[in-house]
Amino acid sequence: MDQRQTVRIKTISEFHRLRGLPQPQHPLISVIDYSEVVRPANISETNWVFDFYQISLKRGMNAKMKYGQQHYDFDGGIMFFSSPNQVFRIEPEPTHEKRSGWMLLLHPDFLWNTWLAKTIKQYGFFDYTVNEALFLSDKEEKTINNIIGNINQEYRTNIDKFSKQIIISHIGTLLNYSLRFYNRQFITREKSNQQILERLEKLLVDYFNSDDLASRGLPTVQYVAGTLNVSQKYLSSLLKAITGQSTQQHIHDKLLEKAKEKLSTTNLSVSEIAYGLGFEHLQSFSKLFKAKEKLSPLVFRRSFN
Repeated sequence: MDQRQTVRIKTISEFHRLRGLPQPQHPLISVIDYSEVVRPANISETNWVFDFYQISLKRGMNAKMKYGQQHYDFDGGIMFFSSPNQVFRIEPEPTHEKRSGWMLLLHPDFLWNTWLAKTIKQYGFFDYTVNEALFLSDKEEKTINNIIGNINQEYRTNIDKFSKQIIISHIGTLLNYSLRFYNRQFITREKSNQQILERLEKLLVDYFNSDDLASRGLPTVQYVAGTLNVSQKYLSSLLKAITGQSTQQHIHDKLLEKAKEKLSTTNLSVSEIAYGLGFEHLQSFSKLFKAKEKLSPLVFRRSFN
């Protein structure tokens, strides 16, 4: 059991104090030069929780981060996203490499009454785990750094009635480019992603071939992602980018393959097949089957007679 204390940092100003930085220009948003950040002496003994969003691009972090049960080694320049209430830990390592990069801290209150307040949760990468961070090419990193430069310039000028909307617009651009680059990463990191697809296929085949399916029930997205050791959001985003289908759709497809096999090769009743596949109610099975196949299980069976 983890005996480390958990420290919650509620405000951006509090983060600045703990990291040896001057007070932020604005209480609800901050752009930080990562090379100026001072680590607390107890940083490796503490689990951290922020009440604000963090977007960062760091080089020479000289540390491992632990998020959930995963470790990730930040040796290169990558982007990392976290949202309020996520728990993580930093484990520094001895090195003389110079740290560089930036951190954008954004309190949810800054988004109040803006279009981004309603849409920021649609960017699934805020719920990715550390080992699912975004690896940028040199060209992509330049694009991202230019956007951060625009945010930083606006952040450090005199605040007027236009400032907030301009900054929000730049943040939206930053998130949309990040979404584009993640989609590219799903495609270009073909080997590792193909391994995930192969493991998913085997997992679902083994699950639906198991003898205790009726008692286990249908596999959930949470179960599948946990077994594959990736976050639910990352798995769904990966599958959408590569196959055009969500994790739930993959589960349903494999389920229906098994259902059609039983309908066409056995004398089991539709009810027996439904319960045997883990459904609690026949109506749920029939509804899903008809929605996917455009005909009922009974009509499908008759087509083989």
